[in-house]
Amino acid sequence: MVALRIALRYLFSRKSHNAVNIISWISVAGVAVATAAIVCVLSVFNGFSDVAMSRLSAVDPDIKIVPAAGKSFADGDSLAAALAALPQFQAAVPTVEERALAIYAGRQLPVTVKGVPDNYGTVIDLAPTVIDGELMDSDGDYPCAALSVGVAVSLGAHPGYYDPLYLYVPRRNGRVNVANPAASFMADTLLVSAVYEVEQTEHDADRAVVPLSVMRSLLEYTTEASAIELKIAPGVSTDQALAAASEAVGSRGVALSRLMQQSESFRMISVEKWLTFVMLIFILVIASFNVISTMSMLIIEKKDNIATLRALGASPSTVSGVFLMEGWLISLLGGVSGIVIGVILCLAQQYGGFIKLGGDPSQLNITEYPVKILPGDLLVVLMLVAVVGFVIGLIASRISSARSVDNATNLQ
Repeated sequence: MVALRIALRYLFSRKSHNAVNIISWISVAGVAVATAAIVCVLSVFNGFSDVAMSRLSAVDPDIKIVPAAGKSFADGDSLAAALAALPQFQAAVPTVEERALAIYAGRQLPVTVKGVPDNYGTVIDLAPTVIDGELMDSDGDYPCAALSVGVAVSLGAHPGYYDPLYLYVPRRNGRVNVANPAASFMADTLLVSAVYEVEQTEHDADRAVVPLSVMRSLLEYTTEASAIELKIAPGVSTDQALAAASEAVGSRGVALSRLMQQSESFRMISVEKWLTFVMLIFILVIASFNVISTMSMLIIEKKDNIATLRALGASPSTVSGVFLMEGWLISLLGGVSGIVIGVILCLAQQYGGFIKLGGDPSQLNITEYPVKILPGDLLVVLMLVAVVGFVIGLIASRISSARSVDNATNLQ
């Protein structure tokens, strides 16, 4: 293609005016810096997503089945037994989760209480997360509760016989007695046996784990369950387990994988990532406008060449095509350079960790910015640079077209 060959010659040949060379490379550098910034920012968001995904397994079951309508399954125990009998699952247990008011030593805190059966350890092993005390279902006549570190700090609770923990839940059945408001609540008394921490804000802030029988008593349940939690059998993929669980529960429930259980958190990271990407697009567009000034200078310098091409019979579209390709090549050169620079910086951060997170390192789970390079992101950035470069080249080609018409008129 003639226009491309001439554009390549213009791109790498030395110009008669040194200022044109400087402006050309400044344009390339501007596009490269903007592109490298996009690659680095997208990779950092990917890194945070990867960190979040690596921490999903602490207290989230492999598969969780929640009711498609309402708050509970009426036959939670039998449904859990049926699912546990499937070859795709190693264990299945019913759980009950509800908001409650916790009172300890005069301090009050709204908490999310989760009731779990005695064999809950076959699905989720909470023992490694315990930082104080010991997991126990009961101690004598009192059932025991395990508090998240946030609840323990807020209530000033400690494992042992210091003070009992009171849980209050509004009655599901019956009228509210205005004369005796306390009668409108179901209550139970427990001992704090353990404090746990899973290093996830949503789990550490306001959670408590109690025996399933306690939650069913508070909510006036018999065999109901708000969710069925399952452990996938060895050698079974998540997709196979999801399909088996969905088929077993039918339209009554929705099967969720670990990733789907934390969809809100990942959706937030994804939205922030692509909103930042859109803002960086504007920076890239602004940097690309330098290419227009470069092309204007180049057109002025090459006015004699334009006149020669027109005299040799080149059509205005051919001349325009030369500068369209020239603008596109400058943007592509800057974009590819920026992608290479961005990848190098991300790899250096990934293996060297030279950019640290602010704050006290002893209080942070990670000390440096995490990064992860995804080929799909690089492809999106390259396509973006190509589109922006084409538009910039199109604008420059219109300028050259007008210039070539003027030169042809002068020759006549």
